[in-house]
Amino acid sequence: MTERISRFPVPELADLPDDIRHRILEVQERSGFVPNVFLALAHRPDEFRAFFAYHDALMLKPSGLTKGEKEMIVVATSAANHCLYCVVAHGAILRIHEKNPQVADQIATDWSKAGLSRRQRAMLAFACKVAQQAHAVDDADFAALYAVGFSHEDAWDIGAIAAFFALSNRMAGLLRMMPNPEFYMLGRLPKAG
Repeated sequence: MTERISRFPVPELADLPDDIRHRILEVQERSGFVPNVFLALAHRPDEFRAFFAYHDALMLKPSGLTKGEKEMIVVATSAANHCLYCVVAHGAILRIHEKNPQVADQIATDWSKAGLSRRQRAMLAFACKVAQQAHAVDDADFAALYAVGFSHEDAWDIGAIAAFFALSNRMAGLLRMMPNPEFYMLGRLPKAG
């Protein structure tokens, strides 16, 4: 690897605790590469475990949000927070979930002009406010979500994803974490076969 993926030491896979090494190898088997976030955060195993436990609790559990909508939140808030790693990595995941090669670029550039539903626009307005001005969130913001069919629990999910990825964005900036080259093309072209 020619470019460093973190300002901090990146451990070798063989030196990691078994549970972390196993998780990283599972991700590598599924995706064909190891996303840099896994290697960079493995520098601190306890924090790695806590980070990915909360990530999984938010992003993998069934909820009133689709997988694509969850990724829209990550891309929009990460763009607002100027996080190259999360915009590129989660943009790839968003393109795959939505089967739309344009949606991630549109949301990252200006979600208000992207071809989104009224529901998704309300979701992203709420998420971006949480990510950048959580102190200003008020009852009117919740009412805007309810007006397009989101529940109170959905509002928690939207806000929690925005808040968690605000942390992730800041960690990526601190570490100077760069996206893997593989992310840039994922979901842009139809799968062969």
